[in-house]
Parts: sequence; C-alpha cells; structure tokens
Amino acid sequence: MLTRRTVLRAALAAAAASTVAGCAPRAGRHGAQGAVQRTMPFERIAYGGDPQQYGELRRPGGAPAPVVVVVHGGFWLSQYDLGLMVPVSEALTREGFATWNVEYRRLGDPGGGWPGTFLDVGAAADHLRTMAPQHGLDLRRVVTLGHSAGGQLALWVAGRRWIRDGELKPARPLKVRGAISLAGVCDMRQAFDLGFDAVGKVLGGSPSDVPMRYAAADPAALLPLGVPTVLVHGSADTIVPEAISEQYQREAKARGDQSRLVPLPGIGHFELIDPRTSAWASVRDGVQSLFA
Repeated sequence: MLTRRTVLRAALAAAAASTVAGCAPRAGRHGAQGAVQRTMPFERIAYGGDPQQYGELRRPGGAPAPVVVVVHGGFWLSQYDLGLMVPVSEALTREGFATWNVEYRRLGDPGGGWPGTFLDVGAAADHLRTMAPQHGLDLRRVVTLGHSAGGQLALWVAGRRWIRDGELKPARPLKVRGAISLAGVCDMRQAFDLGFDAVGKVLGGSPSDVPMRYAAADPAALLPLGVPTVLVHGSADTIVPEAISEQYQREAKARGDQSRLVPLPGIGHFELIDPRTSAWASVRDGVQSLFA
C-alpha cells in the first residue's frame, strides 16, 4: 500500500543516493580543509580540561549582548573543526550578537562519539553561566545554531532538558530561546535508515541496537522541544536531503512546536555558512526572528 510515509522514504532515499558519505565539507572548503581567516577579535575560552573542550567568544560592543551558540558540522568527525563556522560567527557578531563558537570531542578524538560528543556540546552551552558576568552576556537571550551535523546538536541542546534518564540526562541545562538548523541532520533515525553511516558511528550502533541512545540524542525523538525552531535548507543540497528538514518540521508542528522551514531553491549545502552568498540573508533573518 502506498502511504505518505513510504512516499517520503522513497524521496529521501533518492536524494540520499547522491550524497557524499556524511555532512563533511569537500577538500579545500573550510575549517580543517584549508586556512581560516579570522578578521575580528575573539577570546578562546576552555569549558573543560580536554584540549577539544573550548570555544571562541566574539562580542559586539555595548550592553549585555544576546548570544548565539554556534556548532559546526562535519559529520561529528575529528578532521573538521570550529573553523568551519568562523565566517558565520564573525558575520553574526557584526549584526550585534555575541557568538560562542564551540569545539567538542568528535569521532577520532579520545572520548569522542557516544556520549562525549553530546556531553561536550551541552557543557559548552552551560558554561555560558560562568562566562556571562565577566563578558557581558545576556542569558535571557540565548539561541543555538548549527550546520549539518551541528544542526542536530543545536536542536539537541534546545531539547535536552526533556531527557529524563541515561548518560545524557543533564543536571541543570541552560534553557535557550530557540534553535536554528542549517541543513541539519534533524532526524538521526531517518538518516541512519538512509545510509548515513556516521550516525551509527557517533551513537555506537543502529536504532535497533541502541534504541535508548537514539531516544536521548535524536532531536526528532525529543519533540516537542518546547521552543521555536527555524530550519533553513537548500533544495540543491546533495549532502543532507531537504526532505529531512521538511519531515522534521511537519512532525514538530504536529507535536505543538512553533517550527518554521525556510526552503532555498537552488541552494546547496555549504552556501548556508558562507555570508557572501545569497543564502546568508535567510540565515541572518532566521536568527533575528528567534530574538524578536
């Protein structure tokens, strides 16, 4: 019997068939693949004792600033780093937002994968409480933003307060106002079914092998998140199919979340993190809408 779900699965599978093996940038694009130019001041701040547990804080001038927690992608792999999101962080800071561009242990790093990758990003967000008094950060106005695999992490930070048990249960998570996913892996179970092997690697198995891990780490499993979300996705994305964001938004709205999809015709995967492209206005406007 042909159902809406089977039609969606077929569309996703067709899109996924043309993907590369993950949310990783092609050689020579950004981050670990090439030199990153930093054009404005920042402060490197550790939120833990591991070499990968740090972030870059950029601040605009003036009164206590709203904060965007920025999370890079690269399919949770150690060869890709926060350099991917330096252009995004600098552009948002110029728009008046403090940006906290976080690094975390990834697959290939000691302690990366399950549960370290998730615990690190949560700890980095919570560290804003320690940073706020000295750096003039407004903890009442914090949103998360992530690209690709980082989109999954940004949504997860927004929803992790609903985790009731297990290794990812947070003690006192910082509540955020909303989350923005840029071509994000919003549904990890769906991504695994489509052949995204890195999902199984970062969670340590398939949905049937480790169902409780998917229940705790997958943003789609945590719905409703209880905060507004914005999903920006290009129709020409050959790495993460736009249909993943479309399905996530439908499910989020059905569960009572305020969730907005911003489809960008003809836009691919990496344009979303390049402020020089036509896609940038949609990213900037999405962030601003969460602070309105």
